[in-house]
Amino acid sequence: VKRMASEVRGRGIGVRGDTITVTNYNLLNAITFAYDVHEQQVSGGPAWKTTDRFEMVIKPDTPGQPNPRQLRRLIQKVVSERFHLTFHNEQRELSVYVITQPPGTTHKMTAATAGPNLPTLRYPRAGLLPARNATMTELAQSLQTTVMDRPVINLTKLEGRFDFTIDWRPDETQFATFGQVSAQPDTGKPNIYEAFREQLGLKLEATRAPATIMVIDSVEKPSEN
Repeated sequence: VKRMASEVRGRGIGVRGDTITVTNYNLLNAITFAYDVHEQQVSGGPAWKTTDRFEMVIKPDTPGQPNPRQLRRLIQKVVSERFHLTFHNEQRELSVYVITQPPGTTHKMTAATAGPNLPTLRYPRAGLLPARNATMTELAQSLQTTVMDRPVINLTKLEGRFDFTIDWRPDETQFATFGQVSAQPDTGKPNIYEAFREQLGLKLEATRAPATIMVIDSVEKPSEN
């Protein structure tokens, strides 16, 4: 782990062989990725958690390239062992988005047949998500991480994995990680709420609901190695 210069731009996680390189992440970026939470679900901690940026080079103890779940666990280990992060969870009411299935309706998704394969939820462009072998919780997590400006909670009670595509016109609150700062031109596509209803047979809405909050108890700047 080493501190990065403030003028460095761009950030990301790269996996090459058995080496993972986390570039230009601050502590908050690392926590939200590792524990799959929204920034609004992290409370407390020092001011430097959002200002100081780091490079982390990780070599797993086991051979082979880590899958996404293993990658999150590896970064959890780094923030625990090198940043000495300790925290506890609380339930608080937050402004969130919830995904539900309206009573008496049938969803429009296709049951996946990929077996135990890992899900695919990648955005080829802002406003397009061809998802394969995904659960509703994984959909909520993907929207929360990449698209929406607040936590997303799955309340559908739908079990299993599905194939589906959502195609919509984003607004100015969405896809901050894509650098989007203004609404997209009108392409005739629905907004995300209409797309959920028309393309998935589900409902996405903004509301307030209890959510799990990570409260930072203690954390330290890592020594470089």
